Amino acid sequence: MIELVEVTDKVTARPHGYLSLPIDSRIKSRLKVILDDGRDAGLFLPRGHILRGGEQLKSKCGEVIEVKAAPEKVSSVYCSDLHLLTRVAYHLGNRHVPLQVEFGWVRYQHDHVLDEMVEGLGAQITVEKAPFEPEGGAYGGKSGGAHHHH
Repeated sequence: MIELVEVTDKVTARPHGYLSLPIDSRIKSRLKVILDDGRDAGLFLPRGHILRGGEQLKSKCGEVIEVKAAPEKVSSVYCSDLHLLTRVAYHLGNRHVPLQVEFGWVRYQHDHVLDEMVEGLGAQITVEKAPFEPEGGAYGGKSGGAHHHH
């Protein structure tokens, strides 16, 4: 089994393999996984790091494996009415729902109860299979605004 022990800062143009994982697996630091080519591997990473698509992991034996955000069942709200989209994001955030925020759309893990709430606000839901990269939070994470003390 390949032991993936480090998130590397050095990007390798040609990694030795790929690992596609949904967000629920990319938040774990200890996990048995199967690489996209079928090889067994294990995550032995520092706690608290959310793996993002495009990041690369280094194994004990020096192999570099690139992470892919696997498509998963999500609810997406595509909306040109930015006031409505802001209201949708507010109400989802008020429920502490992990949320991917992009210009003109937001996405969350599919949940029919949340879908009904969003539709009640007047927005349309698109249920689809897509990669999910939620915001990292206000105090850290690649997608969230990092907060540093200097």
